[in-house]
Amino acid sequence: MNDRTQNSTVSNQLGGGKGSRATLLALLLAAFGVIPFASALGRPPRPKEKPPATYTIPLPPRPDYSHLDWLIGDWSGKTGEQKLQGDVHLKVSYDLEKRVVVFRESVSLPATKTIPATDETWMGILTADRPGAGYILRVFSSTGFVTRYRVTTEEAEIQFNPEGGEQPPPGWLFRRKLTRTDTDALTETVQASPPQKSFFDYFTAKLTRAQPDTTKSK
Repeated sequence: MNDRTQNSTVSNQLGGGKGSRATLLALLLAAFGVIPFASALGRPPRPKEKPPATYTIPLPPRPDYSHLDWLIGDWSGKTGEQKLQGDVHLKVSYDLEKRVVVFRESVSLPATKTIPATDETWMGILTADRPGAGYILRVFSSTGFVTRYRVTTEEAEIQFNPEGGEQPPPGWLFRRKLTRTDTDALTETVQASPPQKSFFDYFTAKLTRAQPDTTKSK
């Protein structure tokens, strides 16, 4: 056997041929592919992700303010006799998606023989009480007092009767009445009661509703 034949035989025995190399490479790739697959089969299955929880808060029904609809708007007018007239400005509006009614009033009264001059601004938040019990008005005054009123309606009349409050005037009570006299007119009557005394008329004002300014839209 010559040298060339011997070299060829040795090369084949060592697997140095091209076919043997390709076969060995294929076996290695197959082995590396099987290992991860077998490892994945051995893992426990992942738990399914739960969908995010959705929470809802049921909203209370909107209060019925239909008995107050006629009062919504800007009102202004005078009090007393011509020589002792005071000024009253009242604004009533819905707020918070018609869940509350907001009152804003400024009162400027001259001094009389029994009452000193008055210059007061107050804001009130009216909310519905339990069904059939009317409304509650909390009033915050520029004087610093915080009072509470029970509000009842009867046809064209709205009454505000005192029910204490966080900071009411010591010993004093005030009550008011709004009476609708026309589509755009009302009378406001305020009565006061000093400590241990009966009520007396504090002031009466005739108010008219302000009409929209049509000149701005032209």
